Amino acid sequence: MRIMAFDYGTKRIGIAVTDPLQIIATGLDTIHPNKIIDFLKNYLRTELVERFIVGEPKQMDNTPSQSAIHVKGFINLLKRTFPEIPVEMLDERFTSKMASATIAQSGMGKKARQNKELVDTISAVILLQLWMARTGF
Repeated sequence: MRIMAFDYGTKRIGIAVTDPLQIIATGLDTIHPNKIIDFLKNYLRTELVERFIVGEPKQMDNTPSQSAIHVKGFINLLKRTFPEIPVEMLDERFTSKMASATIAQSGMGKKARQNKELVDTISAVILLQLWMARTGF
């Protein structure tokens, strides 16, 4: 079964997923928040997902950031819509910076580095990799 991670934003949600053996994290897509539930319902028709990981937005002093209320709403929506799939939060500080650095190091041009959808998807991949490393996968 797969693990799925979300980098939630009010304009875009970056999504990453593991392979069925939970060895590799891969970027899946970037979806508008209004379309996420339909996207997930379609995805879950063909794929088994064991757990959702959602990035927890925090400030440098460890307090919730301004977007934390939106993330809580998203988590509640996931729990209501997919009650059989557990949801975990994971500190997402620095994932966007790490994603931008990864894109820059990949040799992609300036346009790719400014592509916010790509940054969101790679942020979700990094979040999922951090979760996998923390849990020993």
